[in-house]
Amino acid sequence: MWSITSRPVSRRLAAALAVAAGLAAVSGCTVPVDAVTGISVTGDGHLLGVIMVCGHEIDGATLYVDDDDVDEQATVGSWTAGRPLRAGLTTWSLDAPAAGWKTTRPLTPLNSRTAYALYGWTKDNSWSSSAVSFGLADRARLTPGQVRYDRISENGDESEVTVSLARFEADACRDM
Repeated sequence: MWSITSRPVSRRLAAALAVAAGLAAVSGCTVPVDAVTGISVTGDGHLLGVIMVCGHEIDGATLYVDDDDVDEQATVGSWTAGRPLRAGLTTWSLDAPAAGWKTTRPLTPLNSRTAYALYGWTKDNSWSSSAVSFGLADRARLTPGQVRYDRISENGDESEVTVSLARFEADACRDM
């Protein structure tokens, strides 16, 4: 008999545990992150998506209600890039058709009492971007040329920061 934590375990249970551990090891739980998402605004207050691709590629982005309850995480906008975004900076308008982007789900009106998150993805789930969380009050504090994003430090701590577009472009991929 096999033993886990000093308790006897049947061979059938031990085999099932081994299979489950093997499946967990090869299936993975998340899509690897290799881009950073932020938000900005235009001079007339329109919301912009901002993605800094660090190495691979991103095919599109989705804005959703950011809620701990998965059943409450409704998509409120989705966009597909005309061609995969490669390493570098990209911005696009979220509430109007943007050159090089296809709106796959038009942006619905945003609510001041709701938290949102924007992230980038690939069609085959091979890569993604980190998400930026925000509310309308955060959006209202932005001025053109500023980017709000969730920065992850070297020790894994996450903080919401607002920086210039140039600083975002220079620093966003540093901890990838």
